[in-house]
Amino acid sequence: MKVTIERSAFLKALNHVQSVVERRNTIPILSNVLVQADQGEIRLSATDLDVEVIETVPAEVTQPGATTAPAHMMHDIVRKLPDGAQLAIEQTSDSGRIAILAGRSRFSLQALPAEEFPDLTAGEFTNTFTLPSADLKKMIERTRFAISTEETRYYLNGIYLHAVPSVNGGALRAVATDGHRLAQFELPLPQGALGMPGVIVPRKTVLEIHRLISDRDTEVEVSLSASKIRFGFDGIVLTSKLIDGTFPDYERVIPKHNDKVLDVDTKLFAQAVDRVSTISSEKGRAVKLHIADGKIVLTVNNPESGSAEEEIIADYESEPLDIGFNARYLLDITGQFDGDTARFLLADSGSPTVIRDVGDEASLYVLMPMRV
Repeated sequence: MKVTIERSAFLKALNHVQSVVERRNTIPILSNVLVQADQGEIRLSATDLDVEVIETVPAEVTQPGATTAPAHMMHDIVRKLPDGAQLAIEQTSDSGRIAILAGRSRFSLQALPAEEFPDLTAGEFTNTFTLPSADLKKMIERTRFAISTEETRYYLNGIYLHAVPSVNGGALRAVATDGHRLAQFELPLPQGALGMPGVIVPRKTVLEIHRLISDRDTEVEVSLSASKIRFGFDGIVLTSKLIDGTFPDYERVIPKHNDKVLDVDTKLFAQAVDRVSTISSEKGRAVKLHIADGKIVLTVNNPESGSAEEEIIADYESEPLDIGFNARYLLDITGQFDGDTARFLLADSGSPTVIRDVGDEASLYVLMPMRV
């Protein structure tokens, strides 16, 4: 194999694929990136057996070939080379090594055979549809904070993606919950998504695809089956296994009849929560809301450090109510809001509360109260 490629193009592709490679591996080949050169392009692949990222970039291929090299080491080498450098990547079939040359620099890395590299992409996909990257990004951002990190409830360790009927002909809905809070976001159902299986996309995949599309304005092709999901865009393909489990019936925990309506300025409320929670304990993080006609009084009591209280104006016309929430969870939810007004739909001090961004019909949040 003999390839010449511009440093920045190679580094960008390496940066995309090497992030799925675990720092510690008991299987040596999983520490490597697969490098394949043919017909004017170089293709880089990396996997941890659950997620695979492949990126293809143009290159000057003098001699086609394929090998694997240590992903993180190769990334570090290319990152430290000067901007604008032309890289020559060479490997002779009998050497068991791959050479990287740039100017007066020469590196020789231990290589493993390309035939040993695992292939994650095998299998049929039952549904394929296209989403603008901005919509996919928003869907992830509105829900990822509620993904559970509790390993025993592994079926909550991702975002549940599924199709639901709606008055406008169906919606693609994403839901995440950790048992304390729930985040839901939906988009009009894309063509090709009708009849798709409900799938749980793992946290690592969610974070990886968000990182890859964060600075892009493109169309993302999403293909899925009951066991795998694939995202394709701009020469990059990410394939991932799905969580093999059943997501709980989340609609049962979304209250339908909370009749007490509280409207409050989102920024004002978030700042007040942030201020009074300064003295809360790391373990408790509880803030008490005394909601009465036209106001909210936020209170935090910490036996070890003291107490805090702040009053803000609000729009509320029902009977007075005292309710407690985890301050961090309140800030996580209000941090998703683009609008000026947060709406709380309450029932009583022991029941789940629905929180919405007024003017944003696509998002919905449910928060369990705390005892205070």
